[in-house]
Amino acid sequence: MLTAIIRRVILVVPNIFLLTLILFWSVFSLLGTPVEMMLGRDADIATIAALNEQYGFDRPVLEQYLSWIGNALQGDFGRSYLTKESVADAIAPRVLVTLELASVAVLFAMLCTVVMNSIPVARRFFASANTGLSLIGITVPNFMLGISLIYLLSVKLGWLPTSGWRDWSDGPVDHLRHLALPAITLAAFFFGSFSLVYRAEYRAVQQNLFIKVARAKGLSEWGVSFKHSMPNSILPVITYAGLSLGQMTGGAVVTETVFSVPGMGRLFVDSITSHDFPVMLAVGMIIIVGVVLLNLLADILYTMINPRIRLE
Repeated sequence: MLTAIIRRVILVVPNIFLLTLILFWSVFSLLGTPVEMMLGRDADIATIAALNEQYGFDRPVLEQYLSWIGNALQGDFGRSYLTKESVADAIAPRVLVTLELASVAVLFAMLCTVVMNSIPVARRFFASANTGLSLIGITVPNFMLGISLIYLLSVKLGWLPTSGWRDWSDGPVDHLRHLALPAITLAAFFFGSFSLVYRAEYRAVQQNLFIKVARAKGLSEWGVSFKHSMPNSILPVITYAGLSLGQMTGGAVVTETVFSVPGMGRLFVDSITSHDFPVMLAVGMIIIVGVVLLNLLADILYTMINPRIRLE
């Protein structure tokens, strides 16, 4: 198994280079050079050509990519065209914000999935509503759900703030109150997907012989559920969580924009609207690396938890 894991880790490197190359090529091919975007298409051709030559944008795309990726691997993403600030300094605090939001959302969704579908009492209580809640989480867009939660929990009930963000230094309670709404909004999609996958696997596991043997031995429903059914049912959810990281990125972009959360998603949107190429490329690269590495982690974790599966 160790050899197979090492082989998968090695394959991650060319995948990252290929995806970042596609990102770089797409940005410059679809949007044009930064000079063209800043001066506009109607600007003097000679001026555009001179500035492209001055900043090296007239070089072949592959040559520009190799120069950019070489600097990026050393932590140098350049400077923002808009603020003149170091891109690395601008991104660093936002990465932590997005990581916290995404982690809380995924863990909350998984906790709700396990509780509502594993605990005997909760399973009976939520039986009629579970499918409906799952479908709402999958089908309702993040921005609509976010706006609905703002109206209900902030405007009508006044329980939580409508938007914004507070650091832990501003107080744990204030931080958690500002984290709650965006985390619930982002968790809704994952809950819907996780719940449907988990419930289908849970029902399949219930038909296995070892479950019937456990009940015949007098093990309580709680024991059967948490000792046998849940560990075997959670495995596909782990795999699905790894595969849905790309969707999580899109959800984070929308959620952070709706709730004015200063994370990577909102920074990415701002960089696109302001044509801030260095920030756009840096955020895109971090997202690619994060998704690839987390997919690898989920794959390895699944293999370690389920010894019957081996990486090929």
